[in-house]
Amino acid sequence: MESTSWCEPEDCLPKAQRWLRECHPPPRHFFGMRHYQLANSMERERSSSTGFVPKMKYILVTGGVISGIGKGIIASSVGTILKSCGLHVTAIKIDPYINIDAGTFSPYEHGEVFVLDDGGEVDLDLGNYERFLDIRLTKDNNLTTGKIYQSVITKERRGDYLGKTVQVVPHITDAIQERVMRQAKVSVDDDGVEPQVCVIELGGTVGDIESMPFIEAFRQFQFKVKRENFCNIHVSLVPQ
Repeated sequence: MESTSWCEPEDCLPKAQRWLRECHPPPRHFFGMRHYQLANSMERERSSSTGFVPKMKYILVTGGVISGIGKGIIASSVGTILKSCGLHVTAIKIDPYINIDAGTFSPYEHGEVFVLDDGGEVDLDLGNYERFLDIRLTKDNNLTTGKIYQSVITKERRGDYLGKTVQVVPHITDAIQERVMRQAKVSVDDDGVEPQVCVIELGGTVGDIESMPFIEAFRQFQFKVKRENFCNIHVSLVPQ
């Protein structure tokens, strides 16, 4: 079997560009295989009949063991690599806490709060996204458990569910998927072009109880958008 190795930093960008433009056999390591599948799928859609709009590609970044392991930097870096290949990239940060936003947090507990152009007070990771990707985000690019529950309860009080028993599955999970799909299509570049790739960071760790509705939502989400349009990057701590 032909062996493959990780590319050197200066070689990564040319290789990524070739994956987008040519049909080379994919590398056999885990991340390279998923990256190849996403890139090759987008290239097939781009080269199809005139007027066909490529489907949105979603990259979910999750973390394990500890919360501050560097998911935000990984998500920003992946988005930067894809943008350097000519793709339009947007980003969404999901925070599983029940707060509506980060505006009422103590800086001693949560750290710096980043203020967006529309006045939204959000997690610092959105500041990383803006600087890395040179984009303009809004408060809707920050999704929290509090926002989801507030939206669902408002709909229930208004009678939108027609007397049904409102549950985590399917009502909360459906609301999560709807918010992600809607916000992923919002332009974040000055040229007003709809994004082609959405990088989603799930805050905390996959073992947190408050993360469970989001994990279930994305389990369903991969089937809704099709597996070839969805990729998961898991960042974990390997103790020495």
